[in-house]
Amino acid sequence: MRIYAFSGRLLGAAWLAALLLTACTPASGGTDHTGGATKLPAGPSRTTDDGVFLAKGECATADPVGAYRETGCSDPAATARVVSRLYGLLPASPTPSAPTAVARAGDRGPPNTDFVLTVSAGSPQGYACMRNLGPLHPGDPGAGGGPRTVTGDCVYTSREGEVRETSCDGSHKHKPQYGIVAVTGNRSGCPPGTALYVGLGPAGVGCARRL
Repeated sequence: MRIYAFSGRLLGAAWLAALLLTACTPASGGTDHTGGATKLPAGPSRTTDDGVFLAKGECATADPVGAYRETGCSDPAATARVVSRLYGLLPASPTPSAPTAVARAGDRGPPNTDFVLTVSAGSPQGYACMRNLGPLHPGDPGAGGGPRTVTGDCVYTSREGEVRETSCDGSHKHKPQYGIVAVTGNRSGCPPGTALYVGLGPAGVGCARRL
């Protein structure tokens, strides 16, 4: 889940593009609001023939504490597949696996990414954008999770000037108040009827209508 800054419930109000806080994975030891395991940094157990740990198309499995290791996709224990591999760790405080860095990596991944793993112990270092093999996909539009907010997602006001993503079907604790109907480069690209502008970092602006 991510927390976004916004400004202006009506057209013509100033838009605040700053992203106040991003969190594509929950804090260590917790669970996310979709019920999935905490996404801890991945550690190597095997690599592909080319020596890349968690290469695109490879699969991973989680241990009981939520740490991930690579395994064959035919392994019954496999839980997620790598849909994109980003090489190089992004600078962030205090570590490249901090939520801000992981969220920035998620912004660079495919829209169908369910979660992002930090590869700090394997080779090469970087980030693995993961897609669950099972039926639960928090990164899908409207599901209320994943590292990105896309068209079809829903948000609610968490406090003055901030919104958070939630499920559009109302199955999460917080009911949806706005639906993202478009993502554009700037506010002027939003369609008529937009009631809320959501800053989505490098993705641009989320144009939201009241539900």
